[in-house]
Amino acid sequence: MVRIGVIGGSGIYNQDTFETIRKVYPDTEYGKPSDEIVIGKIAGVEVAFIPRHGKDHRFPPHAVPYRANIKALKDLGVDTVISPCAVGSLKEEYRPGDLVIVDQFIDFTKNRAYTFFDKRTVHISIADPFCNDLAHVFSDAADKMNIRYHRKGTYICIEGPRFSTKAESNMFRNFADIIGMTAVPECQLAREMGMCYCSLATVTDYDVWKDEPVDIKMVLATMKESLSKITRLLETGLPKIPEKRKCGCADAAKEAGV
Repeated sequence: MVRIGVIGGSGIYNQDTFETIRKVYPDTEYGKPSDEIVIGKIAGVEVAFIPRHGKDHRFPPHAVPYRANIKALKDLGVDTVISPCAVGSLKEEYRPGDLVIVDQFIDFTKNRAYTFFDKRTVHISIADPFCNDLAHVFSDAADKMNIRYHRKGTYICIEGPRFSTKAESNMFRNFADIIGMTAVPECQLAREMGMCYCSLATVTDYDVWKDEPVDIKMVLATMKESLSKITRLLETGLPKIPEKRKCGCADAAKEAGV
């Protein structure tokens, strides 16, 4: 059984220090996950890694098999999910290259499978959707690494795969700090399964509210520059995740009878 899952881009772990143990590609009642799940060790900590969009990036944000990914990790024994991701900034002080340890989200998606409970009514509590204990772990790691980060940030999740219009971007600025396309429903599905979830978001651009064009080349270039920081953050933070959870993230699943 593996306790910790990492969902992100295939470049977020260091190939030189990631010790691969085995690979699995399970079936779930929601289909296959995005790609093979690589089980191995980062800094001596066993993790199960899923490339969110597939190794060949074949799944755009609105088509990622989120339920299959979370259920496959749950079936492996995972109770803690770390999610490195790329986001745009909606505030001047959230600069490209900054790390944001997300604490809230606003859902602006339109057409996704949002729940595991399609055949019975289950209302989960998700007022605080991200695990505060994990946020402490990785903020401490960021402090030790002396990297620029934001301890909190509200993430507005849009459907994608297109970027925002200028009008949308300026509207979103009134409500959120960063903008992305993958936190929902991934975060809430993890909560339904009683998992702790932590989003480690790297700011790649200022969206379009500053009248600066945004394209995928810009996003990928900034992420490439930030990869070593994210891998070091995982290597520093993962060993500090406690074996016994005291955060209460599992309570929603208990109430749902999972």
